[in-house]
Amino acid sequence: MKRPTVSILLHDIRSAHNVGAMFRTADAAGVVKIFLSGTTPRPVDRFGRPVKEIVKTALGAEKTLKWQHVSRVESFLRECKGKGDQIIAIEQDKKALDYKKVSISGPTLFVVGNEVDGLPREILKMCDIVAEIPMLGAKESLNVSVALGIALFRMLDV
Repeated sequence: MKRPTVSILLHDIRSAHNVGAMFRTADAAGVVKIFLSGTTPRPVDRFGRPVKEIVKTALGAEKTLKWQHVSRVESFLRECKGKGDQIIAIEQDKKALDYKKVSISGPTLFVVGNEVDGLPREILKMCDIVAEIPMLGAKESLNVSVALGIALFRMLDV
């Protein structure tokens, strides 16, 4: 059985180090493309120069993995839905499902958001599933790049 096509949307990520780490993790998990929206730093700055923090943590994945900046995230998500993509947010939410109970059924877009504020309500409402990684310790959340890696590898059976 062929594995579904998987892409990722990084929305309003603050840290270029986190972006680089997610490029590297996405490459390892077989993701086909990363979309960057909001304030998320891009692998190259507006002058076409590589962003050193992304380059340092991505270790070349920023060159081999396709990526694209998205200026209108809601329009982009509607377009993905129109193509039949399943949209899964990795986020803490009172309506979230345990990520271990989520199954991937076809082309899928994973969405992660800001390290402090998470994903805005408008984006969460557009997602088919909000999946959450349960926290058992004293801390209430994981680093966004770590959470994405855990979710990708578990949900995709990598």
